[in-house]
Formats: sequence, structure tokens, C-alpha cells
Amino acid sequence: MQVILLDKVVNLGNLGDIVRVKDGYARNYLIPTGRARRATQAAIDEFNARRAELEKAAAAKLAEAKAVGEKLAGFTIKVTQKAGVDGRLFGSVTNHDIAAELNKAGFAVHKSQVRMPNGVFKNVGDYTVQVALHTDVVVDVNVQVLGETV
Repeated sequence: MQVILLDKVVNLGNLGDIVRVKDGYARNYLIPTGRARRATQAAIDEFNARRAELEKAAAAKLAEAKAVGEKLAGFTIKVTQKAGVDGRLFGSVTNHDIAAELNKAGFAVHKSQVRMPNGVFKNVGDYTVQVALHTDVVVDVNVQVLGETV
């Protein structure tokens, strides 16, 4: 299916690109989230009429994400979990836990924005995770996992 992108999509294209994607990806993700429309002639004409407005909205989103990213870069959060004497956690620290702590600190972050390339944390220590605020704005956040002995 051919779609016209209404927003920048990672590994797919930029605003206004007409790309061919699998039908399910377009029907179940791109179109319902408002990131794309079917590339019919009417949709292309409507997009061309609204292009300046969409570019302005995309630039505003990017500027907002950069402003939050500057505040968030290098920020340190502390997560406390129950742990044994050897420093191993009973359970693990996930992206959900990190997003919850960032929300408590005043940053509106969803768990899908927290990227943990090495998986969940199962030991006490200091770690670095990436938070993707926008497709072009990815910042590093320090996570301090503290053990609470039982």
C-alpha cells in the first residue's frame, strides 16, 4: 500500500514522502496514529494545501522536544528495589519503572520512549539509558539502582 507520511517516521521517511509499506503496518499503525494517509490523488492534493501548516507543527514539536531534552540530558534518577546481600535484585528494573520515576520528576515520558539496549537491570549499580523524546532527539539519562535489603 502506498501512503503519504504526515510526520517523520524512523527508518521509513520524512514529512511528505510517499512510501510503499505493508498493508498491515499502514492499517494498524501508521493511519490510526495519524502519521500517514493513503496516497490517493485527493489526499496528495490536500497534503500539498496543508504542507506549510504540517511543517510548522512538526517544527514546533521538535523545538519542544529539544527544550525538554536539554533539561533531561544527564539527569539522574534513583530507583529502589528489594535486593539480596550480594546486590542482585528480587525482580528487575524495567523501562516502566524508569518512566514512572521520570514522570514523578516532572518529565512527561512514556515507557516506550525509554530504550534499554542491554535489557532490564537485575543488579544494584549505576546505568545509562536512552530516552527518545522525538525521532531526532535522543538523550542519555543516568539511573542509579539502589538495593533495599530484606
